[in-house]
Amino acid sequence: MRLHPHITQRYNTVQFVMLDVLLALLPIMCIAWLAYGELALNIFATAVGAAIVTEFLFSGILLKRWRSVFDGSAIVTAILLACTLSPLTPWYVVAFGAFAAILFGKIVWGGLGKNRFNPALVGREFMAVFFSSIMLSPHIWTTNGLVQTATSTFFPMAADAYSEVYLQSLVYKTGGALGEYSIVALSLGGFYLLLRNRISWHIPLALLTVFIALFWLVPAAGGRQFSLAGVLLGTLFMATDMPSSPTTARGKVYYGGMIGLVAFLFILGNVRFEYMSYAILLLNGFSDRISYTFQPRVWGRSTDWKQQVEKIFVLTLSIFAVTLAVLSLYYYNLTAYVVYLYILYIIFKFNFSLHKKVNNPV
Repeated sequence: MRLHPHITQRYNTVQFVMLDVLLALLPIMCIAWLAYGELALNIFATAVGAAIVTEFLFSGILLKRWRSVFDGSAIVTAILLACTLSPLTPWYVVAFGAFAAILFGKIVWGGLGKNRFNPALVGREFMAVFFSSIMLSPHIWTTNGLVQTATSTFFPMAADAYSEVYLQSLVYKTGGALGEYSIVALSLGGFYLLLRNRISWHIPLALLTVFIALFWLVPAAGGRQFSLAGVLLGTLFMATDMPSSPTTARGKVYYGGMIGLVAFLFILGNVRFEYMSYAILLLNGFSDRISYTFQPRVWGRSTDWKQQVEKIFVLTLSIFAVTLAVLSLYYYNLTAYVVYLYILYIIFKFNFSLHKKVNNPV
């Protein structure tokens, strides 16, 4: 049934959207709990607690929105952040990441729906910069000895060793971050969001198609290591973040395809752990420009294809240039300075916006 523009459907409120995302994340959280029990639950609980406190205090103080904590977005951001972490991440590092995700990833941009970059990934990169020795330490990523539910519990009747390994890689593989233990659980969450119309198919399909095709077509990529579950987590739950992704269908296809391409280039450039984070955050920065470039044709006007191709070429060239710059910074261990510049930028931006609002209240 088609509704008038001023009528809102009952189940399309922010709270219901966030509830659907939480339900989509539930299978991933259950798998993490099966694998690491209280260790996993402590990470999720710490992230959620820190995010709620940060949202309540800073949204109230800076934005005068004391009730924004009830929209559920802080909880979703915290859980997504936790899904990128090891179960042995210290609690104070987790709390710092959740604090940074909410404050520097959302609130300083104006709150829910105004963030330029995915908040959970912003928090993750703040952790990687300010606690680099901990986040890169092999000690917090060596967790196989702490697994509480063995793989044999799921596949006691596997026909042979190959079948067991294959099934394990799809359903239950306890390596890496908390959100990377089950491709099946991630896929179920993604399908649920698609069925509920919380995300569209454009970004995931374009991203995965380009990413997989490049690994198939480029022989030099054959020996490169990457986590398919990590790629799926970024594809389904990070790249599809509505405020930081394009608004048009064609823009979403281009955006998803470019994330897949840039992530592939980062892997070729020996970016070991942050390839999806860097790729998504980089394309977040071009989101508005992509929406503008791929805006729908105005009714009654013909498309100037020469001008359109030129716009797309320049846009793509710009993305490649920034990708090369990030790879260069990574090679020389200078990526931390991007975060420092980001902090300076948003401080000036927030102060300017606040000053403008005070002097122009209407």
